[in-house]
Amino acid sequence: MRALLSLALLLQAASLCAEPRAELEGPVAGWRYDGLLERDEQARVAYPTPPIDRGAQRQRNLIEGRLRGIPGEQRSHRLVVNGNPLPLYTDSEGRFVRPYAMGAGSNSVEVRSAEGQSLKRVQFYEANGSKTPARLRIALGWDDPKAELDLHVVTPDGQHAFWADPVMDNGGGLDVDSVDGPGPEMFSMAAPLRGTYLVFVNYWGNLGSGGYNFKEGSNQNEVITAQINLVFSENTPNEKRETFLVPLRGIGDLQLIKSFNY
Repeated sequence: MRALLSLALLLQAASLCAEPRAELEGPVAGWRYDGLLERDEQARVAYPTPPIDRGAQRQRNLIEGRLRGIPGEQRSHRLVVNGNPLPLYTDSEGRFVRPYAMGAGSNSVEVRSAEGQSLKRVQFYEANGSKTPARLRIALGWDDPKAELDLHVVTPDGQHAFWADPVMDNGGGLDVDSVDGPGPEMFSMAAPLRGTYLVFVNYWGNLGSGGYNFKEGSNQNEVITAQINLVFSENTPNEKRETFLVPLRGIGDLQLIKSFNY
């Protein structure tokens, strides 16, 4: 009987160890003042591959952690930052590091499973008042690690933010151009201009072991699903958001996702 009980306990422990779970090394929960100490963010690396820093935003946070108990390289998990769901891709050991420009005030980071289960969540209050929250944020993510999609935003004064010209002189711009396949790509403005904005998504090309290419069929999914989150007054009592799911089938596809007045 004692042997059977020990075996049952071992099986139960193995089952618990095998359950999908997430670890978040940063940011940590609680009250914080980011920027109190100087840190060399350039020495940190994002997984699976480093994004290209286009220089539009500063004072970023790095969201870093690890998925455990997940067979193979499961890719259907989500990283939800202040309510914005983003595809979560990892390296072969389940690690991930993603940059995100968070503003002052209350912020949240959550890892969700493919079934929508919350695996890990932290809430923290950023007391550094110089970190201005985005009053307009547009986040693009997609579900194919072998495809490269690009976010394009045209502001009321006619300026056009995209990968080759990301920084505007009106205070807006692309935050990080993630080129490793799943995104995210983000546009943000702390003081949006009044007028009409245009939001486009372009299926630019594909990514393989030899680098970027424009070969049809070298993507992973026959139909790529892009998700665009449009957020106004993020993380405030006046927050409003819209989410769009857009199918893309061929290299060169360019779609107008939304035209709106601010």
